[in-house]
Amino acid sequence: MTPKYIDLDNISEEQLLSTRMMDLPIAIEGTWLEECVNELYAELDARGLAFHPDCYLADEWLTPEGEVAIGIPFYLAHPALIKLERRMMLEAEGESKLWCMQLLRHEAGHAFSYAYDLHKKREWQKVFGSSQEEYGNTYKFKPYSKSYVRHLDGFYAQYHPDEDFVETFAVWLTPDADWQKKYQGWKALDKLRFVDGLMASIKGIKPLKSRGKKLWHQKNLTITLEKYYKKKYRHEQEEFPDFHDVQLGKIFTSLTDEEWWAFKKDRRKNKANQTSFPWLQEMVTAEELIRKHSKNILNSIDRCTGERKYIINDLLKNIALRAKQLHMIVSQPQAVALMQLSVYVTSITMNYIHTGLLRGTRSRK
Repeated sequence: MTPKYIDLDNISEEQLLSTRMMDLPIAIEGTWLEECVNELYAELDARGLAFHPDCYLADEWLTPEGEVAIGIPFYLAHPALIKLERRMMLEAEGESKLWCMQLLRHEAGHAFSYAYDLHKKREWQKVFGSSQEEYGNTYKFKPYSKSYVRHLDGFYAQYHPDEDFVETFAVWLTPDADWQKKYQGWKALDKLRFVDGLMASIKGIKPLKSRGKKLWHQKNLTITLEKYYKKKYRHEQEEFPDFHDVQLGKIFTSLTDEEWWAFKKDRRKNKANQTSFPWLQEMVTAEELIRKHSKNILNSIDRCTGERKYIINDLLKNIALRAKQLHMIVSQPQAVALMQLSVYVTSITMNYIHTGLLRGTRSRK
C-alpha cells in the first residue's frame, strides 16, 4: 500500500510523531546536507584521495564497525524534523553547517580506516594503540593534554584509539586548519604528521572496500517517531530512575495527578480566569525551565569544569525527563531554582571527573 503523502511543512507535531520513520519524505539530495556531503568530497579530492564514502540517512550519526558508509541523522533533512529533535532532545546534533562538517570529517575518518584497513597496520597501532581496545560507557580525559588534537567537543580523541585517529584525520582534512602551526610543540603534531604521511601513501589508490551495508537506514525503519523518541529517552535515562528524585524535590514541587492534568488543561486553553487552580496558571514546569536554560547551564558548567559538553547535556536531558515524569513545577523564583539546579549538576559533574562514574552517559559512534 502506498503511504499517504506527508507535508512536513504543514504537519502537526501529533501527526509527525505518529509517522513511521520510513514514510518520511526526506532525502539528502536537494537539501543543505547534499552541499555538506559534496563539500566533504571536494576536501578529499583536494587531498588526492580516491575514496568518497557513501552517505545516507540513518537514525543517528554513525559509521558501523567494518562498514564504509556514513549515516547522517534523518532529522537533519528537514527543518520540521530538526525542530522536533531539538524540542525532544534539547539539541539537534549537527544542525549547523560548521557542526555538520566537523561530524562528517570525523565519520569519514572511520570510513577510511575500514576502507583501507588502516587500523590494522602496525605503524598505526604504534601511534594510536590497539583498535581492539574495548569502548567504555565513560572515559577519563586530561583537558590540558597536548598529546591529542581537539576537534569535536569533549576531548573526544581521548576516548579510544579509533577516535584518536579519526579526530586527528578530521583536523588534518579541515581546510585552513593550519595544524602545523596550531599544534606546534604538541605531541599531537607527531600524530598529524603520521596521518599526513599515511594519507600520502594511499593517495590516488582505490580502497580495498568501497561499498558496504547501510545499517539503520531511515527507509528501512518501521518505528514511529513517537516510539523512536520514547526509545531514545529510555536509552538515556539514569540506570536507577529515582537517582535524582531527592535533590529535585528540594528544587521543584511535584503535583498530584489531578493537579497536573488540570494545570496542563488550563495551559492549553490559556484562560486564567477559568482555571480550577489559579495559582498554577503563572507557573512553568521544571522540564520547561531546564530546556529553556539548558544551553546557558551547559556552557557555564563546561567552562567551570572542563567536562565534555555531551556528558553535561545528557545529564540535563535525564534530569528534565525525570522532572516531567514526577509532574514537577517551579514554585519558587526561577532564578533561585536555576541557581540550585546549576549547583546540583555541577556537583554531579565534578564527582564524575574525580571518580569516572556517572550513570546515564552514552558513547558516540
